[in-house]
Amino acid sequence: MNIIRPIRQSDYAALHAIAQESGIGFTSLPVNEGLLRRKIEKSEASFVDGVTEPGNQSYLFVMEDTSTGKVVGTTGIEAAVGLDDAFYHYHVGKVVHASRELNIHNTVDILTFCNDYSGVTEICTLFLREEARQGCNGRFLSKVRFLFMMEHRERFADIIIAEMRGVSDEHGRSPFWKWLEEHFFSMDFPTADYLTGIGNKVFIAELMPKYPIYTSLLSPEAQAVIGKVHDKTRPALNLLEQEGFSCRGYVDIFDAGPTVEAQLQNIRTAQASKNMPVQISASIDAGSTDDKQVVECFVINTSITDFKAVTTSVSVDENNGVVKISADAAQALNVTDGENVRFAPVRLGE
Repeated sequence: MNIIRPIRQSDYAALHAIAQESGIGFTSLPVNEGLLRRKIEKSEASFVDGVTEPGNQSYLFVMEDTSTGKVVGTTGIEAAVGLDDAFYHYHVGKVVHASRELNIHNTVDILTFCNDYSGVTEICTLFLREEARQGCNGRFLSKVRFLFMMEHRERFADIIIAEMRGVSDEHGRSPFWKWLEEHFFSMDFPTADYLTGIGNKVFIAELMPKYPIYTSLLSPEAQAVIGKVHDKTRPALNLLEQEGFSCRGYVDIFDAGPTVEAQLQNIRTAQASKNMPVQISASIDAGSTDDKQVVECFVINTSITDFKAVTTSVSVDENNGVVKISADAAQALNVTDGENVRFAPVRLGE
């Protein structure tokens, strides 16, 4: 069984290995021991912090294979971005150049440097190791965040965003950054990406062009990747789009990958989730009756400090207002009869 739980200091070696495997462009996990250890420390503090509104909290979860004790994935939530460090984007907009006298009308795309997403919640740091990329593990890592946020809404903003990794080659070279590098930065993409990942963002404000950039002035290669995602990121983007996320024209300032957003209450998994008391059963029968339906679900307990999540079959008894789960699932979630859980179907619509 795979469970998702908060990260702890003993997971450092696994997190470091994941950071190495994730590669260039995965900005939230640079290969830096000091930073990774601080990420774990900050996450541990966030889970025990008494929070009434979103602030500088960072929640980092890991997926653990209970049969081996091995950490096979990670996923995270930043409660409110841009409060301490500036949170930069480009917004893709338009400007019109027109002359009625000459009967000329030209509409041109521009990139405007901005901080429009300051204060929103960001889902981030999702990575599943190769050996665990089967079944619904990827969906589990992604969707568990929506259940956690829905259960503890006071800790998060109404708007949720996700920055999607943009186009780069196997050596970490970004066509978009190549143009910026040549004209403004004199620094390659892996270096810029690493500096941002370790929190050194001063150079962005110092060197980034302050005025809107006409996209027609960029190289054809740079223009072609604006708003496009890395091949390895496409499944994650598809999953978020199915949840109701969409891009409103904001792209990353380094690789021009799209940032997608949704209102928490409009995210499909959050909408479909229910909070009900559990009834522990020896087994969960397949099938359904008029008052009972058995479905495969992502299930979380309602704890923060002792948070646990599993994928398991549940039997929803609407007449009695309970959700039945197996003893094994209850043990993994650390819940007893009568305690509440939140759950949502693995396949929405069930």
